[in-house]
Amino acid sequence: MAQDLDILRGFLSRGTPGPHYYVVLLGLHTYDLPDLLRSVQRGFAFGVLERLHRNVAIDIDDLSDLVQISQRTLTRRRKEGRFLPEESDRLVRASRLLAKAIELFEGDADSARGWLSSPQVALGGAVPLEVAKTELGVREVEALIGRLEHGVFS
Repeated sequence: MAQDLDILRGFLSRGTPGPHYYVVLLGLHTYDLPDLLRSVQRGFAFGVLERLHRNVAIDIDDLSDLVQISQRTLTRRRKEGRFLPEESDRLVRASRLLAKAIELFEGDADSARGWLSSPQVALGGAVPLEVAKTELGVREVEALIGRLEHGVFS
């Protein structure tokens, strides 16, 4: 939804409501850590994935790969209406990465998506969305984003 992306852009220009501002891409509006942890433990509603998909316009297959949820499991979760806690945690991780990429491109989601989908020399020619399928990979891509934000071209 454009309004979630507009909220994110507003955070980027005016300041975030806290360190977990990126969950706005999931359609969540609680930035308080205890509330967020409770939500993850309960498991997110299926609509959270749909909201993230609409907000960042990444192909649903690429998004499900990023959060390591198979199409078969997605079909099951859609019927059940809810993700498991570990799947919800991976959705939070994905929203954090995607928000950082959007921030790198000063709110331009299209440019962020293009960068995330293209081979990057600093990642040994790997595609960030491919690298970011694990916690270690996400940390590497986020570290690269941090270096680029600070003008350290690797």
